[in-house]
Amino acid sequence: MVDKIEKIASAPAVVLDRTLDSSKEFLTNTKDFLRFKKAREYWHILGPGLTTGASDDDPSGIGTYSQTGAQYGTQLLWLSWFTFPLMAVVQEMCARIALSTGRGLAGNIKHFFPRWVLYLCTILLFIANTFNIGADLGAMAKGAELLLPNLPFTLLVVFFGVISLGLQIFSTYQQYSKYLKWLALILVSYIFSSLSIKGLDWIALIKSAAIPSITLSKDQIILVCGILGTTISPYLFFWQTSQEVEEEILKGKTTIESRSSPTKKQIKEMRIDVISGMFLSNLVMFFIIVACASTLFSHGITNINTAADAAKALRPFAGEQAYLLFALGIIGTGMLAIPVLAGSASYAISESFGWDHGLNRTLKQASAFYGIIIFSMIIGFLINFIGFDPIKALIYSAVLNGLIAPLILVLIVLIASNKGVMGDNSNHPIAEFIGWVVTGVMIIAGLGTIFSLI
Repeated sequence: MVDKIEKIASAPAVVLDRTLDSSKEFLTNTKDFLRFKKAREYWHILGPGLTTGASDDDPSGIGTYSQTGAQYGTQLLWLSWFTFPLMAVVQEMCARIALSTGRGLAGNIKHFFPRWVLYLCTILLFIANTFNIGADLGAMAKGAELLLPNLPFTLLVVFFGVISLGLQIFSTYQQYSKYLKWLALILVSYIFSSLSIKGLDWIALIKSAAIPSITLSKDQIILVCGILGTTISPYLFFWQTSQEVEEEILKGKTTIESRSSPTKKQIKEMRIDVISGMFLSNLVMFFIIVACASTLFSHGITNINTAADAAKALRPFAGEQAYLLFALGIIGTGMLAIPVLAGSASYAISESFGWDHGLNRTLKQASAFYGIIIFSMIIGFLINFIGFDPIKALIYSAVLNGLIAPLILVLIVLIASNKGVMGDNSNHPIAEFIGWVVTGVMIIAGLGTIFSLI
């Protein structure tokens, strides 16, 4: 057991050492890269955008990307750059809406659209997120079993659920936001895991990434729709806006009026934050597909359903360090994503009904808000013990997201393009055009997911 723990603890350092050796020349020639002051300023700017982008790579997303690489090699690697601008534009709109109105997304929908639209969105969001929480808790427990096989699955699910819930309820928002920000760095483990694989053909990888390719088979269409649904998810829209508002409240802006006049500097820093978070999310997608394509697909292992399956299958071909880092990443991303899933649903419901809400409030001050979080966590926990297949939970979640994402995207683009609401921060015509393109893509993806499962 002691040797096992030592291997787990040393895995990041071993791979980091190899990566640093191979990239020493690059770092030497990039003078600004190691300037501490600039790096510190950049880290200070990062916040809601980073954690939102990182939470997108949850255990279910990792399983989807792993399946993509194992089943089709590098054929769909181009999706990692294709989804980046789509994600970045939508999340930037969400953040800009929050900064310009002082409200979260649900608050704005409530203010400008019929109530039935809001209630439909929030109900579907809560159900989809709860299914996803259950699947992610199970995936984290399976990931932990890879590292510590003697611990029972039930105990691990309870442990991760309680820790996640406790952090949301009993830590202050200032502490909690820092925790999420640092936890986002766990995604680097997937980059290190891929870089530790010997013999990667970078010329072939770049060619696959640059040239789009798709086979119009039912299985591949389902997978492409799954990737789009995983990367452009409704819970990210609600979380982004809510956290932008939380950050403003943390600065002392406790009224809507004080939060609704962002400076040019705020908008600029928000864009840096959002673009950084979405870039990290898609970069990790790239490396997960690379890792599974270069090892599993090349050895004929194409049947991958979960992130834990991918980690186990990688071990003989990618080595112990890659295996351990992949498994650690499952746990870390789950600890980041589950609070975001539970929190985004609670923000949406609380704003819909006008309840006191926010992680800046205590349990007594926002009991209904925290009650929704607890309720969704309990249901997610029970999904793992009532004989419900976690893979089916993800399928149902994907179908619900396919229904809700296009509707919410229409509302986001309409709000962000309205000069009466947004003032000088309304959408540029190019941003508005891309917003409608994203909406169209998600309508097609949603229909594709639903029809493929009928």
